[in-house]
Amino acid sequence: MVQIVPMRPEHWPQVAAIYSEGIATGHATFEAEPPSWEQFDADKARVHRWVAVDEARHANGENAVLGWAAASPVSDRCAYAGVVEHSVYVASTAGGRGIGLTLLNHLTSVAESAGIWTVQSGIFPENEASLRLHERAGFRTVGVRRGVGRMTYGPAAGRWRDVVFVEWRSAIAGTA
Repeated sequence: MVQIVPMRPEHWPQVAAIYSEGIATGHATFEAEPPSWEQFDADKARVHRWVAVDEARHANGENAVLGWAAASPVSDRCAYAGVVEHSVYVASTAGGRGIGLTLLNHLTSVAESAGIWTVQSGIFPENEASLRLHERAGFRTVGVRRGVGRMTYGPAAGRWRDVVFVEWRSAIAGTA
């Protein structure tokens, strides 16, 4: 059984390992390595950080984190107070189990309850699994940002990359 719980500092080693797996694909992020816990903690909104844990493994004291999602405000301007940008990562060993969809559904539900009206992200076009996941979670493609960032690591180092810009809109928060 999978449970979604708030991310805590003790989850960080497993969260960072899952993040590293995503980075190694070359299609998950512009980042070359996970940040430190301190940097992650400073950058991500505490109320929008979640991990999916395997309850059975967790009860036995084993590594339990199967995936994570986190969001941060896109701006400190009051007009954008209800807009966050998110990341979602699933451990390679947990793929195909619905972990990503469970995390995204939880994140958007909690965000909506907190008054968030837009959850957005940029996804490399090559990351077809993430694009399908986001579509299943109710995100829509807004457009493609051409050459928005440059890779700094791996075989694509120096290459400018496109990202597909996706968003989820609340039917409740931020509506007139």
